[in-house]
Amino acid sequence: MPSRQTLALKYRPKTFEDLIGQDAISQTLSLGLDTNRLANAYLFSGLRGSGKTSTARILAKALICDNGPTSKPCEKCQSCLSANENKHLDIIEMDAASNRGIDDIKELIEHTKYKPSSARFKVFIIDEVHMLTNQAFNALLKTLEEPPDFVKFILATTDALKLPVTILSRTQHFRFKKISNKDVVHHLNHILNLENIEFETKALELLARVGEGSLRDTLTLLDQAIVFCKEKVNALQISEMLGLVDTKLIENIFQALLKRQDYTDFLEELKDYDASLVCDEFCIYLRQKMLERDPNFSILLYDRFFRILADSKYLLSINSDSVFVLLLMFSKMSEATQLKSIDELLEEVEEIKTKEHEEKKQDTHKQNLQNTKEIQDIRAQEKIASQISRASQVVQEAELSQASQKPKEIPSNTSSKEVQTNEQNLDLQKDNIQNNIQNKIQNTSENTLQNATQSTDNKYENMYKSLQEIIHKRDYDLGKQFEQNFIFQEFKDNTLFIQSYAEGEAKKYLWKYFSFIRNSIEQVYGKNCEIEFIKVKKKLKSTELESTEKVKEPLQIQSEVLANQVSQESQVSQERQTAQANQEVQELQEVQNTSNQGINEDINQNTISEPKNNLVENTSISSNKNKNSQNEELEKIEEILKSEMLTRAKELFDVEQIIVDKE
Repeated sequence: MPSRQTLALKYRPKTFEDLIGQDAISQTLSLGLDTNRLANAYLFSGLRGSGKTSTARILAKALICDNGPTSKPCEKCQSCLSANENKHLDIIEMDAASNRGIDDIKELIEHTKYKPSSARFKVFIIDEVHMLTNQAFNALLKTLEEPPDFVKFILATTDALKLPVTILSRTQHFRFKKISNKDVVHHLNHILNLENIEFETKALELLARVGEGSLRDTLTLLDQAIVFCKEKVNALQISEMLGLVDTKLIENIFQALLKRQDYTDFLEELKDYDASLVCDEFCIYLRQKMLERDPNFSILLYDRFFRILADSKYLLSINSDSVFVLLLMFSKMSEATQLKSIDELLEEVEEIKTKEHEEKKQDTHKQNLQNTKEIQDIRAQEKIASQISRASQVVQEAELSQASQKPKEIPSNTSSKEVQTNEQNLDLQKDNIQNNIQNKIQNTSENTLQNATQSTDNKYENMYKSLQEIIHKRDYDLGKQFEQNFIFQEFKDNTLFIQSYAEGEAKKYLWKYFSFIRNSIEQVYGKNCEIEFIKVKKKLKSTELESTEKVKEPLQIQSEVLANQVSQESQVSQERQTAQANQEVQELQEVQNTSNQGINEDINQNTISEPKNNLVENTSISSNKNKNSQNEELEKIEEILKSEMLTRAKELFDVEQIIVDKE
């Protein structure tokens, strides 16, 4: 029984029209043959099974045909028939993989010296030419560049990069591309129809996909499939024969990975498959989903998955355990679905920075508002004190002006004792009024100084709180230890005085981070700030400190409110008292002046006329003048009380408008 010929040899191309997927190359060679534009040497490179050797034989047949050179050999002459049977004496094929030395090339060069036996040309086909040694390439260079007119070289290789540049520059290079799956399926369909074999198109697509663009490999698989499927080629049996993973199983695996579900059951199913083939199937599945633009996958996810598959294939190439590699691959893929991209991480960092920046802005704004309020309060108090001092000056000037006026007449019947007692009473009242005014001025100045010092102390205490916040943000434990063991005492002469309760481990821990603490203090209080720790033996517990602070805060607030209220009331009452006292002093001065004048007139003239009537008249006149002066003083005081600064001060110290911070 004659042996059956394989499909790859049986349906091997014999003309340029029979070539599959290499239209550009077949067209170029055909036109060159028809126009007699022939090269000394041709180089065919490309994927295995893409038609390099078949094209070389077709070209050789076209050159030696009796009707040639022509792109369409007659297939009838003795040369064409012997060429089809690979028996022509003038077509010499050499396998460079087995004849790769310089001696083999010397022998080939010797053959080029002799003319062809029967044909027009002597054609040398060197297959797998990249396997020649460097000495063999160097020996071939001269003959390849300037062969005899009847000699043609056709070189074929799967790796043109291994050829020397000197060889590439002496040949016409034709690059054979990978045959598309569509062309392969069409060719398989044609062959199966000629062979009268039933088939499914999906089965042919599976064969073409596994063949990866090599027509010879695909035809070899088709021979195997015909035998396995009993001349009924179907997709299920083809996938079973090739060991391909079912697409439904692959889809279920990726759904579980995307949802971070358990994937150990799938590993049991994949143990029967080749791990490398599983990786290839996963790549094909992802490529198909990418072409379909599946919304479940993003570009970033595709990139991560393909990198993981590449790493897995590398591990398999160094003979790693297949099950472990698959488990590692699934774990990486499941984790990759939850990882954030660099852009997302940068956006989160920017949001955190913006929040911190806004918080810092708010804190600085609050501090600025507090500082401005404190400055306004100090200025208002200073203006109140200046206005009070001006009022006292006005009163004193009024007293001096009244004292400089001439005394009025007084009845002569008033006794010297009464005059002396009146003088003494006037002096006492003057002294009391002056003392009250001086005390008022001293109290207001002391209050302003106290408020100023309190505002500066509060400022430094707020700065110390901001220092604690900075240390807390750096390290929570360090901030807690700092808050418990270091208490602010005062800031004086560019020196920060801190009460230290640190002992034992706490002291060592704080000393470890002292450089950071010092830098933070310089950041808040200035670079020239000095630090002085005051050791305190007994230390209150944090709970006691908190409780005392909580008790102190409302008491301080109540005391401040009461002090403000009392200061306002005292100001009003003292102003009224000063006005009344000035009136009384003026009346007594008038009485004293009139009495002194009456006594002097009684001594000089020794006449007394109508004492009672004169006394009434004088007292009425003096009372009218006193009333006028009192009205003037009251108008001045009312102008002071109605001034804008006093109204602003009243608004600032209004008890109802004070807001108590419970925290």
